[in-house]
Amino acid sequence: MAEETIYVAIVEDDREIRQLLTLIIDGSPGYACKQSFNDCESAIPAIEKNPPDVLLMDIDLPGISGIEGVRQIKEKQSDIDCIMLTIKEDDESVFESICAGATGYLVKDTPPVALLEAIRDVYNGGAPMSASIARRVIGSFKKPAESPLTTRETEILNLLCDGENYKTIADKLFISGDTVRAHIKNIYRKLQVNSRAEAVKKAI
Repeated sequence: MAEETIYVAIVEDDREIRQLLTLIIDGSPGYACKQSFNDCESAIPAIEKNPPDVLLMDIDLPGISGIEGVRQIKEKQSDIDCIMLTIKEDDESVFESICAGATGYLVKDTPPVALLEAIRDVYNGGAPMSASIARRVIGSFKKPAESPLTTRETEILNLLCDGENYKTIADKLFISGDTVRAHIKNIYRKLQVNSRAEAVKKAI
């Protein structure tokens, strides 16, 4: 049985990267690029009228930033899953993106296969992160007394930092892949709830 097609929108100001992402998505069974934009000003109203399942969003964009774009889109359409796809790996960008409503955070050198896996993962309820980003997230909560994460959630993040995928994590911890996804979703929810403005700066 064929997998359900996931419709993806892209917001990326670099034309070559935008075209490459479109080719990767349209050239893969089970995926389709619904729309692509070079800025948030054109993306926001179009996405409101014709929402995708998953949105790939750059951060450094002309005009409205990708983080603000995600915030505005999520305010109107909370069911769209947004993945930040960016070269930025600094703590502030990561946590501001999560607070804005991003469900995933990937660096632009993510291989095509891993990118497609992340799109399907977020569509199925996961919260994909590049290993380097997961490392920063857990590094912000090194002191147990300050961490909002459970022991199991911290354990899962540590495995993500080691580059393990969901299936391997599930096998190592003797839990299901769905349980791993649920834990990571909770991690994101907790960071979003507990990391507003001053709280984010304090955590960093």
